[in-house]
Amino acid sequence: MITEPHPPPPGEPRMSTPNRHVAPASSPTAPVVALRALTVASLVVLAWQFVTAAGLFTGGGVGPHGTGAIVLHVVTGLAAAAALWVLLARGGPWWPSALAVVLFAFTFVQAWFGDFPGLVVHVPGAMALTAGTAWLTAWSFLRLP
Repeated sequence: MITEPHPPPPGEPRMSTPNRHVAPASSPTAPVVALRALTVASLVVLAWQFVTAAGLFTGGGVGPHGTGAIVLHVVTGLAAAAALWVLLARGGPWWPSALAVVLFAFTFVQAWFGDFPGLVVHVPGAMALTAGTAWLTAWSFLRLP
């Protein structure tokens, strides 16, 4: 049984479970650090993509957005490798690795539909890619010690 250091004031409920949101006792391992860094980098590149996409509609060139797409392929591919590394090194749920691989593959689908007629797929796809990457990033920080 866990005892509280100070009993609550009269009329206040007692804590029934311990606080599990405490700092881990050890520092994160290399696979975890790699996954965290690469998912954050993926979000930064996605932000770049959103900023440079606006230039496409105002007469700007495809150059910065196209370069960002290549960087996004590289960073999400490395994030997928890091997610698999975490799975192999630490075990745990399989879905983060699967999500990372799907996100990497989806960057190529995004590139395929990146021209103006394909924007009906490209724009919602960008939202889905961002949501999936944000989810994976949050999981890497909140669920991995």
